[in-house]
Amino acid sequence: MKLTAKLTLLMTLAALAVWGQAAAPTVDKILDSQISTIESEMVPLVEAMPADKMGFAPTQGEFKGARTFAQQATHAAAVVYAVAAAALGEKNPIDMGKNENGPETIKTKAEVVDFVKAAFVYGHKAAKALTDKNLTELMASPFGQGKMTRLSAISIAVWHTFDHYGQMAVYARMNGIVPPASRR
Repeated sequence: MKLTAKLTLLMTLAALAVWGQAAAPTVDKILDSQISTIESEMVPLVEAMPADKMGFAPTQGEFKGARTFAQQATHAAAVVYAVAAAALGEKNPIDMGKNENGPETIKTKAEVVDFVKAAFVYGHKAAKALTDKNLTELMASPFGQGKMTRLSAISIAVWHTFDHYGQMAVYARMNGIVPPASRR
């Protein structure tokens, strides 16, 4: 009886231990989560900048020729499109525009916001298409010569966007706007 009770308890604990273990995250889920992280910071920042400040760029010091706030946003989004298309093996669906700032037809704040949101949708599609098998496959770089892996492409979508987010957060603060991510 005692042995049966002990075995039952042991089996129950073993079952609970197995049941309680989370499945190891897959590569696509990890990278998709990283895209979600930058998306959750970038989109609210673009939405928080007033329409009349979208054309702001610092002018003092070494800022001559720096991208405007809107150009920072559309450039980051255009690069997400470029690397996502490369990772998917597709033709880039957007015009990269001058200096990779995206389509020159994007003029209003609403258009900038929509473009950034759409870029993240495409970035999620590319991240979700990654597998353990295709992760390290070489593909043509979307930036000209050379090759890169699909992992490299999706990594660029994350770190490059964070780089521009950081610049945009400074632009926002220079205009009295506290980035939404800093308000939490």
